[in-house]
Amino acid sequence: MKFNRAVIKVGSALVSPDAKGCSGKYLLAIARFITQCQQAGKEIILVSSGSVAAGRSLITHGSPNPSIPTKQAMAAVGQMKMMANWQRFFDVPCSQLLITHGDLKDRQRYINIKNTLRILLENGVIPIVNENDTVATEELKVGDNDNLAALVALVSEADSLFILSDVDGVFEQDPRLNPQAKLVPEIAKIDDAIYAMAGATHNHIATGGMKTKIQAAEKAVENGIETYILNGSRGEVFEQLLSGENPGTHFIAQQGATRARKHWLKHTLKSNGKVMLDLGAVRALTEQGASLLPSGISEVSGNFKVGDCIDVYDGKNQQPIAKGISQYNYRDLKRIQGKKSDEIATLLGCCPSKVVIHRDDMVVLAKSKNY
Repeated sequence: MKFNRAVIKVGSALVSPDAKGCSGKYLLAIARFITQCQQAGKEIILVSSGSVAAGRSLITHGSPNPSIPTKQAMAAVGQMKMMANWQRFFDVPCSQLLITHGDLKDRQRYINIKNTLRILLENGVIPIVNENDTVATEELKVGDNDNLAALVALVSEADSLFILSDVDGVFEQDPRLNPQAKLVPEIAKIDDAIYAMAGATHNHIATGGMKTKIQAAEKAVENGIETYILNGSRGEVFEQLLSGENPGTHFIAQQGATRARKHWLKHTLKSNGKVMLDLGAVRALTEQGASLLPSGISEVSGNFKVGDCIDVYDGKNQQPIAKGISQYNYRDLKRIQGKKSDEIATLLGCCPSKVVIHRDDMVVLAKSKNY
């Protein structure tokens, strides 16, 4: 398995195969795979559908297609059952993150989610992400959770995305209608012909279908994330993955995830501010690949917010050496510049982050000269 950090999306058909609440029928094999990945030093983020399915039998409804408020009530009561169902398969702690697309579009919340995922992974906790269906405004629609998984992969800087469902992958035709349809093992380019292969979902408890999975794959591969659509109901799929085989459909990333992000930081993201660094900070960034701490900042300029990109300058030579995403707005950064990270809480009343720019959110442009 050639990945360091992966997002695994598990569909409702696997969490609740009989539509009568949570089941461990398919989840045990998935949990075993996740554990084996962790033991191999890989980091896993789980995006799980199933809260609506888990709560379906507990909320009175008289329709195979309940109203949105009814589905939201099902999700509210089903969340706890779904989380308890997952936790019983792991010896390590799990955590729950309820997010919406709006959270990922807001810079402050985006940074908060990113930081939370980073800290959970550093502490060996399995993050379990689900859309916050109770407050979703678009027909539980992000609620396909496929597109949500792709966005989580982007936020967490994963290099692989595994989308697990009850189908083997992308077929040339719908295998439910044509049993002779052939599986497409590899897709290098997602175009109209690929979308034409996607039929509607045949599972009444699921919101998505093959179309949303292809949409998610398109988002991911454009950002350098290798993506797979796999049948999570077949235990042998995970053995094949562990042995380096492709048991489903592999969407080939257009370029490496790290390279894609660094290119975005360097060439696409507009900078809204600038900081000057002292000698120690310059060397830490350019020679050691360290994060930027407030103690190394000698000057702050510009009008920027949390999540904005800022330029990082060598204070002596007045030359740009890096750029990255700031964890602080310009007002707060001016108050903590030159201070130790342990002093932040005293100066600001709280400590949003011990670093100003994390090394994962930074691209080094050039090594400083004349030292």
